[in-house]
Amino acid sequence: MSAASRFLRAALLLAVVATAFAAAPGAAPAARQAVSKAPQGGKAKREAKLPPGAIEQLAGERGCLMGSGKGGRAAKAHCAPARALAGPGPFMGSRAIAVSPDGRNVYVASSKSDAIAIFDRRRRGGVLTQPAGKGGCVAAKGAEGCARAIGLDGPNSVALSPNGRYLYATSRAAGSVTAFRRDRRTGALSQLGPGMGCVSGLPVPGCATGRALVGPDVVVVSPDGENLYVGSFFGNAVASFKRERNGALVQLPETAGCVAEAIPGCAPAIALGAPEGLAISPDGSSVYAASALSNAVAELDRDPASGALAQPAGAAGCVANAPLGECAVGVQLAGANAVAASSAGRDLYVTSLFSDSVTSFSRSAAGLLTPKPATHACLVWLRAVGCSFGRALSAPEGLALSPRGSNVYVTSFASGAVDVLARERESGVVFQLPGKRGCVAARSLPGCTPGRALKGVSSIAVSPDGRSVYATAFGSNAVDVFRRSR
Repeated sequence: MSAASRFLRAALLLAVVATAFAAAPGAAPAARQAVSKAPQGGKAKREAKLPPGAIEQLAGERGCLMGSGKGGRAAKAHCAPARALAGPGPFMGSRAIAVSPDGRNVYVASSKSDAIAIFDRRRRGGVLTQPAGKGGCVAAKGAEGCARAIGLDGPNSVALSPNGRYLYATSRAAGSVTAFRRDRRTGALSQLGPGMGCVSGLPVPGCATGRALVGPDVVVVSPDGENLYVGSFFGNAVASFKRERNGALVQLPETAGCVAEAIPGCAPAIALGAPEGLAISPDGSSVYAASALSNAVAELDRDPASGALAQPAGAAGCVANAPLGECAVGVQLAGANAVAASSAGRDLYVTSLFSDSVTSFSRSAAGLLTPKPATHACLVWLRAVGCSFGRALSAPEGLALSPRGSNVYVTSFASGAVDVLARERESGVVFQLPGKRGCVAARSLPGCTPGRALKGVSSIAVSPDGRSVYATAFGSNAVDVFRRSR
């Protein structure tokens, strides 16, 4: 691609982001919104026509929930109205939506509402409804009738503990990670008490002081539930915490509390320029950071006893798009964004914003990453040497695997599309489903299955039962609901 073409692409992307960020929050109905209708006849026949892993947006108001704001016109888009849903899944933050381990609730970080929206999930059909009053959201200053919370200034990512009892959220503007107790019967959230419900790198009243929390962008919890890790976009760092039995967070002491490129008191690391994605291997031995400004994936070894992170020396510690220190050199990692590991831990997948790509790695038992061979190493929009063609992959942002690992789902911010990839379980190779089932997008994007309320689609999650896929759309102020064929 020529320099002029790259400049045009960057300008177009900036225009998309500027348009999306122009949406302003506002009030929405406080009453509980029922968004389900009885399944229509012929459901089994329709399901039989879908290839395995394909997704289909639910009809009418069941297919999307929309908050208020410039992009949020629920009636026009035939979406159900929702509260605390302005700016869900911002451009910074690739894990803005999460489904509880029991599959009963969906949680969304809404950056412009300064809130976390809460939805009940109907297991049959995957339909979402928002509880009335404080049970339907938590927000700064209790806005929109939500429960009150501190430290929620521009929330961008959420994560649940493995047992589903606690939820954690990062907030970029507050420099914070906040902790909430989840009522597993109702799904409601209540912030932990003073000194326990919030840790911040800024002087936020009611929050404990944390280190290396500079523009925190993404949060993950270890599989054993013992630790929590936060990627700090502007701090070029990963902060490490111990989870107490009551859900409270305590940052690990001294250099164990963070790894960073250049923060005094943190363990040193490279290839951590603006980490925007984090993933932990299923065995808990490795943490991977997708670093947008380093154009790289950093590998960090995790001590299961203490939770501390340390970067291996040499090429084992990172893979970069171009020579960077002693990192191994990979392909199509410009603006590395979201990262996810397969359930068996043998494969790793990365979306890269400026490469318009999904890159695939094999992972060794020791955590070492090796690009997949030949054209299986990457999918790229508009093609690239050594990669397969990926349709509608313009500015890919979010990434999620199905529970059994047969599919990978990618959200593309600029094209407003959800891309559907099939995955070979043995080799870990991914390829896009053929025809219109390979992507869901607005009708204006040819070659994809038509979808609604997908402007600025960003984060994505698959339900534990594998029956539903949910995505946030920042520009539409919406959460989109899809049925997944199994």
